[in-house]
Amino acid sequence: MSSTWKIYMLAAVSFLVGTSEFIIAGILDKVSADIGVSVAAAGQLVTVFALAYAFGTPFLMALTARMERRKLLLYSLGIFVVGNAITFALPGYEFLIGSRVILALSTGVFVVTALTVASKLAPPDKQGSAIATLVMGFSTALIIGVPLGRVIAASYDWKIIFGGIGGLGLFALLLIYWTIPQSNGEAPVPLRKQIMLIKEPRIAVALMVTFFWIAGYSIVYTYISPFLLTVTGMNEQWVSAGLFAFGIASLVGSKFGGYSTDRWGVPRTLIGGMAAHAAVLILLSLTAASPIIVFPLLMLWSFSAWSSGPTQQYHLISLAPEASGIMLSLNSSVLQLAMAFGAGIGGLVVEQASMQAISWIGAVGVAIAAITAIVSLGLSRFRSVSRLQSHSPSLQKEEEHGLAEAKA
Repeated sequence: MSSTWKIYMLAAVSFLVGTSEFIIAGILDKVSADIGVSVAAAGQLVTVFALAYAFGTPFLMALTARMERRKLLLYSLGIFVVGNAITFALPGYEFLIGSRVILALSTGVFVVTALTVASKLAPPDKQGSAIATLVMGFSTALIIGVPLGRVIAASYDWKIIFGGIGGLGLFALLLIYWTIPQSNGEAPVPLRKQIMLIKEPRIAVALMVTFFWIAGYSIVYTYISPFLLTVTGMNEQWVSAGLFAFGIASLVGSKFGGYSTDRWGVPRTLIGGMAAHAAVLILLSLTAASPIIVFPLLMLWSFSAWSSGPTQQYHLISLAPEASGIMLSLNSSVLQLAMAFGAGIGGLVVEQASMQAISWIGAVGVAIAAITAIVSLGLSRFRSVSRLQSHSPSLQKEEEHGLAEAKA
């Protein structure tokens, strides 16, 4: 098997683990009805997963930094299979909570390790493409995994989804064992170095952009299925179609975000995308009772929300090109924390106010993200001007070269 096919195989497994994370939002009403808890309580399964991922993954990656990479892929995928087996076989809310923690930790370790392995498998000039392929595999879970899971849950028991994912995980274990070559681990990144970056105001503010953006998004997305069923009045077929359209729009939005960043720059793309994101969430609340209007709004929401993804990542890398790996790791942890926070706030809104109110609250979160982005970009511009005024032209050229490499 060529290196290219090995990378695509890892992307396919990333799709599998991505589906295990995202699927809960697509079948939240089924889960809550089956285990006898409220929709808000079921929504906390998203919170638990995200918290375990955010705090557990960096710790486990530091602990296993020197472990041989193929072995780490196999161990994490084996634990992933166990987590799915628990979801499939054991009843009750408590076991489901436990399985979400296990799935979060194994998913985090697998995804980070797979990204490292893919970059090593690819030629030096194709490493960026290899990483993008894996990210695309994980993101495709939104496009195919979630709507397909919704269709299966509508026809059969929702637990069959996790039984199927676990079975495919066993098959993936064999594929990785026979196809992925062994590779050495790496020296762990000192926690002190990561904390030093967070202490920089411009980096801390930039990470807050991610937090408020994803929190606002998660407040609504976590409860999207019950929202469409109860507020909009869609039937099962329309909900599945809506989730599929949502996933397609997320892919197109992400591609557009990358193009727009190159064409019109970070400020216009980031602030414009978040302003559109907040506006669509407000419209979603105002027109929630009309399926004909809500359906295209779902696509506009997803498009605008995910157009910010590549732009925000580039913005973060541009703040510290020499520590791009740490910046993306920090961004990933903040993203998961934001998802946990958003799911928790969304649950409170559903219980204390109404299901329809979640899109208003989500819009507020995204609007705060847009304002924070303006502050972040202003801090970056001020620092760049100060540095260029106080340093030599040669240093200016070096900085410009570093940003060009980060963008590439």
